[in-house]
Amino acid sequence: MRGIQAEIAASVSTEDDFGNLKKIAGVDCAFLGDRIICGVVLLDYDTMDVIERACVVREIDFPYIPTYLTFREGKPVVEALSKLKRKPDLLMVDGCGINHPRKAGLATHIGVVMDMPTIGIAKKILCGEAEKPDVGEANPLLYHGDQIGWLLKTNKRSNPIVVAPGHRISMDTCLEVTRKCLRGYKLPETTRLAHMYVNEIKREMLENKL
Repeated sequence: MRGIQAEIAASVSTEDDFGNLKKIAGVDCAFLGDRIICGVVLLDYDTMDVIERACVVREIDFPYIPTYLTFREGKPVVEALSKLKRKPDLLMVDGCGINHPRKAGLATHIGVVMDMPTIGIAKKILCGEAEKPDVGEANPLLYHGDQIGWLLKTNKRSNPIVVAPGHRISMDTCLEVTRKCLRGYKLPETTRLAHMYVNEIKREMLENKL
């Protein structure tokens, strides 16, 4: 697994490599028993209106091991994305990008495998250190002297989130895009709506005892 992550890290680009952003997607996963629920929500980048949603439910085939999230969630993410009728210009992933001990978080792995611009949105620091920002501000997240992302304080009620390049996007642009997707909540609309979507499916499964 480390060998695969090394290959992914060697293939990462942290330079902007995409055209005009019109459609942006967010993806998140939830768990119920021995199943994983993966949902993707496609949004209009300018308005944040929902264009389309897609999901997959499958059995978990890899245990939870910190820093190896891709091997648990990667296949369902790719499957959910493949069900969209329209392809996003950029994908925001609930998980790490290059802010990972081996620079191969879920967002980076998906970006490289699918050759897609991606941003990682994490709820806590996996590695590195950053000064706690004030509301609306972002401070560099540093690991071994290199910047691997941003610690962004989105509102006064919530802890900061971690924003990082996944693939085919720069450090500055990933922060700019994330800020554009904020609507007063802790998370950008992309991953916030994806999170709500998978939990909606989870509730339905519980109610129907599936």
